[in-house]
Amino acid sequence: MSRHSRSVVGSVTAEMTTPEVKTPTGFAAIGVPERIDAGLAAAGFSAPFAIQTEAIPVALAGEDVMGRARTGSGKTLAFGVPMMSRIDSPATPGKPHGLVIVPTRELALQVSEVLGPIGKHCGIRVLAVYGGADRQKQVVEIEKGVEIIVATPLRLIDLMKSSECDLSAIQIVAIDEADRMADEGFMPQVEWIMRHVTAVHQTMLFSATLDGQVANLVKRYMKNPVEVSIDSPTDTVGTMRHLFLAVHHMDKDRVIANIAAAAGQTVVFCR
Repeated sequence: MSRHSRSVVGSVTAEMTTPEVKTPTGFAAIGVPERIDAGLAAAGFSAPFAIQTEAIPVALAGEDVMGRARTGSGKTLAFGVPMMSRIDSPATPGKPHGLVIVPTRELALQVSEVLGPIGKHCGIRVLAVYGGADRQKQVVEIEKGVEIIVATPLRLIDLMKSSECDLSAIQIVAIDEADRMADEGFMPQVEWIMRHVTAVHQTMLFSATLDGQVANLVKRYMKNPVEVSIDSPTDTVGTMRHLFLAVHHMDKDRVIANIAAAAGQTVVFCR
C-alpha cells in the first residue's frame, strides 16, 4: 500500500464514530418491549415503582388486572405501559384501540400528559376526552385516528351516542380510581360504556379499595382478574393522628381558630 493510500485510510478511520448505544431502563427487566422502553427513557422514566413492578408483567401476559393502590403510587404507568405495549396496529378513524376511563377532567389531563410523550416516541397517539373543553376539537382528533383515549364517562357517552366514537375495536380498557368513580355516582355510566366494548379485550382496574360497587364492577366485567396490591386493605396515612376534644359549644370557634393558627393549612368540616 502506498503512503498516500495509508493516509486516506487513516483519515477515514479517524472520522468514524461509535454508534449510539441505547441503555435500557429498569422497565426492560420486567418485560417491557424495547420500543416502549425507549419511549419511557425519552420521557425521563428510569425505574418502575412498586405497583408498576407488580402489575406490568401480569398485564403484559394478557391477564385482567385489579390493582389496589393509592393516588400517587404510579398507577398511570402500571396500566399505561401494558396498554401501549399490547396495542399492535394503528387505529382507524373513529375507532381507538385503548380506553382509559377516569372520574374527572383533571385526571384525564394528568393521565394523557404522562402517557402522551411516551406514546409520541412510539407512534401511539393519546387523546384526553372530557367535558368543559372544545368538543369539536376532540371529535376532529378522534376522526383522524387515535390509539388511546383517556375519557371521563359523560363526554365519552355523548360521543358514542352521536356515533363520533366507536368502541368496537377496543383491545384494552383501564378503569382508573374506580372507588372515586363510585363515590361520584358514575358507576351506571361506566357499566353502560363497558357493555359497548364488544370485541375481545383485556381489562385493568385500579382503585384504593376493591369492595362495594367496585367489587360488583370486577365481578361483571373482568375475567379471572389477578389482584396486585402494594397497600393493606385497611391502610391509612402513616403520619395521621386522631384527637378528640370535648369542648363547650360556646368555645368551639375559639378552639378551632387556635388550631388553625397553629397548624397552618386546615380543613374544617361543619354543618
